[in-house]
Amino acid sequence: MDELIAKHNPWWKGQEDITIKRFESMKTRWFPKWIRQISTEPFSLNFVIGSRQVGKSTGIKILIHELLKKNIAESIFYFNCDFIPDIESFKKIMDTYLDFRKTQNIKSSYIFLDEVTSLPEWWRIIKGYIDLGVFEDDVLTITGSSSLKLRRDAELFPGRRGKGKNITVYPLSFREFLDVKGIKIETTGDIERDMKSLLKNEDEILRLFSDYIKTGGFPLSINEDQTAEEQFIAGFEGEILKSKKSMHLTKAVISSIIRKSPSPLSFSTIGKDIGVSYKTVQEYVETLKNLYIIDQAFYGNEKKIIWRKERKFFFLDPFIARTFALWSGEKYLDSAFYEWLAQSHLLRRFGSIFYFRNSFEIDCIAGGLKVEIKVSKPHRKYPKDVLILNLKTMPLFLSTVL
Repeated sequence: MDELIAKHNPWWKGQEDITIKRFESMKTRWFPKWIRQISTEPFSLNFVIGSRQVGKSTGIKILIHELLKKNIAESIFYFNCDFIPDIESFKKIMDTYLDFRKTQNIKSSYIFLDEVTSLPEWWRIIKGYIDLGVFEDDVLTITGSSSLKLRRDAELFPGRRGKGKNITVYPLSFREFLDVKGIKIETTGDIERDMKSLLKNEDEILRLFSDYIKTGGFPLSINEDQTAEEQFIAGFEGEILKSKKSMHLTKAVISSIIRKSPSPLSFSTIGKDIGVSYKTVQEYVETLKNLYIIDQAFYGNEKKIIWRKERKFFFLDPFIARTFALWSGEKYLDSAFYEWLAQSHLLRRFGSIFYFRNSFEIDCIAGGLKVEIKVSKPHRKYPKDVLILNLKTMPLFLSTVL
């Protein structure tokens, strides 16, 4: 146990962490802005959530690297909870560190518990120690890959968060991708005017957009790591097994969504397609949503949602879409792929997204915007308040919206 703890905290022996070494060797690297949102003032209980491979662990290690410049090495404790089989082992890990810091006369610590959602009932130990005042001078940061589980667990700490924050880590948006590549986009809030101002950089933006739709916003794929897809799927499959869902049915649900997109779908439609009940589909979709794989656009708008209508499902990043197309053996339509891009960006900007159709269809409605994506030339006229995007204007739109 002591040896495992020591391997997780190489800075105690003056050694450099392997994650930092790998980060510094990357051709394309950036300082994750979300790190600044983490409260580092005692007492804090922070929750950091996001999909596997999105850079949570690397971001935490970068923060530790910064903290080491001003703090005693032994006052910074990190542990990846994927290594822990049960809650008893978790308690032993925590007690071992708490005993160790007593011997070092450390009064205040930064404690990082990575991927804690892999461990059932982890919160019992932390909550109990908070109630006993064990962590009153400490900063705890908890990370996880399942939004439902970590949010539900976070709710078990009412009045016990101190100055702690909730932080969601997403793959890079297209504007963030451009920033990493050296192009900073200044916006005024007027999307159409901002799009026109970018025409002078249109060629460069289009060139980088062709890269973005291949790599998405994940560090490994951006750095052209040949194992990026393999590592992402391995992490995803691990989460599916932990959630006690069938891998076969998970793949079937994803396959059906890819085949039928961008058409609106119901749980019943998907269920009939793969031979299961609508309730089963609903459960699997909820799991995929909680793992930051897909989300959904409802029929209607911010003022009125028509719940009985079919919904549009979309992937949250182009790398995710491409990886799951390979994993499932399905091919998506270009019209679906570009619609997913717009939907995912608008969802992150406004928090919810809708669609509408009668004699014509509006793919995305969010924050007062109405957006239609056309890979080919539109065959009908749309109302003046609908923004029509094509393959040339789509990158300009994504550059300004998020």
